[in-house]
Amino acid sequence: MSYHRDPLAPAVHTAHEWLRAIVEGLATEDRAFAHRALRAWLHSVRDRINVDSAAHLAAQLPELLRGIFYEGWVPAHVPVSHDVPSFLDQFAQEAGVSEDEAAALAGAVTDVLADLFSAGQLDHVFALLPDDLRRILLGSELAGTLQADVVTQPEPSRFDEFDNRLRALSDAVAVLGRGLEKQPGGQSHDTAQVSAAQQVHPILLTEGLTDSGTPTADRPGHREGVS
Repeated sequence: MSYHRDPLAPAVHTAHEWLRAIVEGLATEDRAFAHRALRAWLHSVRDRINVDSAAHLAAQLPELLRGIFYEGWVPAHVPVSHDVPSFLDQFAQEAGVSEDEAAALAGAVTDVLADLFSAGQLDHVFALLPDDLRRILLGSELAGTLQADVVTQPEPSRFDEFDNRLRALSDAVAVLGRGLEKQPGGQSHDTAQVSAAQQVHPILLTEGLTDSGTPTADRPGHREGVS
């Protein structure tokens, strides 16, 4: 029986794999810096979510990183303030960088961890955070994409305009349908068409769906099949 096998070796190996991923994601060779950035991310996020969410997040960490995650944690004091300045201040102090650097660094660490945690895990965590803080954690590139999506979305007034035009078309079709039905009192088919067209024209004109000219069916000399 061998006594040389280190029982902690698997845990150490997995922690090194996660740290190596952070090193590569940050495009640095400074493992100490990568470790500080990871530690800062874990603590800054941990302190802004509730106890249950923190436990679920920690459960997916390697054993050694789980110890770092819980280092200095006081369950009775969380979650702390969710504002961006306090988050960046804490992150910057633990990572040993400026607050300006902290914003970009937090997003870069998130990009790496998103591939290491199970799918959707970070989505559940970030859902607990306000939009401005979530954008910091998602990183500037993704935040810019989200902002572009907001800009390109139609304004509410455009939806109202579309809805109004759709209603106008529905009303117009209903009027025309009634005009094509057999009219009471022996009203001729042509007369019914003209009457329907006269009613439809102002409906469409109101929403800019036709020009302001005389309805085609009411123009002098117009007959079915004659242009």
